[in-house]
Amino acid sequence: MSKDKKPDQVVYNEQTETYDAALKPYATNVGAPAIQVTDTSAWKKRNVHKANKQLKAKYLEIKAEYDKMIEELEFNNLVYSARFNFEPIVGETYHLYRDKNEQPFLSIIAPKHCTFDYIGSFQLNSEQMWKKIDL
Repeated sequence: MSKDKKPDQVVYNEQTETYDAALKPYATNVGAPAIQVTDTSAWKKRNVHKANKQLKAKYLEIKAEYDKMIEELEFNNLVYSARFNFEPIVGETYHLYRDKNEQPFLSIIAPKHCTFDYIGSFQLNSEQMWKKIDL
């Protein structure tokens, strides 16, 4: 055995040139208990299932919000592309109809007072967006 070589059972740190067996986070001698690897597969399966359910729920929330925004966009496009000869007032209710040529037009006349082809009722909000309302 060479002068510099230490026996296998001796824990010597060559970088710091010290014996540091007591500082190691693991056992360093043959009489120490064996290191057992914990089986984490059940924990992983359980938590992967929980995480997937949580992510799916979040996805469905975002998708519902997206669908709502698309519907609002379509209503806004429909009302803004309709024919009307007045300046709508914020907060007032207006009614959308189709004429004989299937072209949309906006009116202040309620559906119960006319026989036009009724599409829906809308209200202009302060952000200049049309919100569909139920009568």
